[in-house]
Amino acid sequence: MTRTTRRPAGPTAPDSAAPDGTGPDGTGPDSPGSTGAAPGTERRPRRSTLLRTVTVIAVLAPLGLAGWLGWRTVGSPDRSVPAVAAAGTGTPAPAPPGGADPTAAFTAAPTGTATPGTAPGGTADPAFPLPAPASTALAGRTVLLDPGHNTGNSAHTAEINRKVDIGNARKECDTTGTSTNSGYSEAEYSLDVVHRARALLAARGATVVLVHDGDRPWGPCIDERARIGNAARADAAVSVHGDGGPANGSGFHVIMPAKVAGGKADTAAIVDPSHRLGLLLRDSFHAATGEPYADYVASKGLDTRSDLGGLNLSTVPKVFIECGNMRNPADARRMTDPQWRQQAAQGIADALTSFLTTR
Repeated sequence: MTRTTRRPAGPTAPDSAAPDGTGPDGTGPDSPGSTGAAPGTERRPRRSTLLRTVTVIAVLAPLGLAGWLGWRTVGSPDRSVPAVAAAGTGTPAPAPPGGADPTAAFTAAPTGTATPGTAPGGTADPAFPLPAPASTALAGRTVLLDPGHNTGNSAHTAEINRKVDIGNARKECDTTGTSTNSGYSEAEYSLDVVHRARALLAARGATVVLVHDGDRPWGPCIDERARIGNAARADAAVSVHGDGGPANGSGFHVIMPAKVAGGKADTAAIVDPSHRLGLLLRDSFHAATGEPYADYVASKGLDTRSDLGGLNLSTVPKVFIECGNMRNPADARRMTDPQWRQQAAQGIADALTSFLTTR
């Protein structure tokens, strides 16, 4: 540790001698120019000078101190005043380096994903967070997205084999769905694409309702899927699937509701708007993905059916899309590619946007 020698406080007499006996002018008793006076002859004058100096300082110091204090209190231009702002003054905090917070646009975004009949929040995929709306093209519009099947269905065969009323018949509650030869399931595919489409639609201002969000152990049944869209009063609905056709068949197709009237089913009001939605979806999906129309089913990528409970029982415009044949090697490669799935979601979102913003 470095030690500091403290000097006595207070003024030093200007004529005090240096340690070697030399005065401030460099002279001393043995210096050149010394008078050679006897010791004692200079002690009295030096003591008198010292006494006068100390007396003057003792008188002037209090006056000077008082004046300095008054100047500091009243007029000092460089006095430091503590910068304590009153609460609520609204003094802005300094901006972070680089300007505004780049994440501000993504905070407090409305979810728009409430799923009737499920626990709040669901289990939305964090890879596709909902952004704040970038436009208002779909503001005030509600879209239903229905991810086909459920990965848990295979463990609940008794529940999904139970027959439900679809209006013109009775049919199994649900099925396990299909998968690629490598085991990538239709349920996984459909939920992934729905999450991507939901993010795109939410960015355009839509409220998006999911039939399920991977948060149910099985199902829901096909009749409940229709009821969820009806309860949400959706402006449009799309059910997303992957097909399990013959291995040598490829391509996608869109399924639209036929006119059905029987029991709980009456599709008369939704057939025409659903047909328009189906045409838009076919063209938009083809443009976004490059996927060809199915060559093993349907005609020019379009089919009309009366045996699907999700369509028969819907009171809102609704279509199904079979995005490709998961049993076909070429289609399976595309459907397992995340970039292609993003294109699939883009095609679905663009079709819904066109449907809801044009007539």
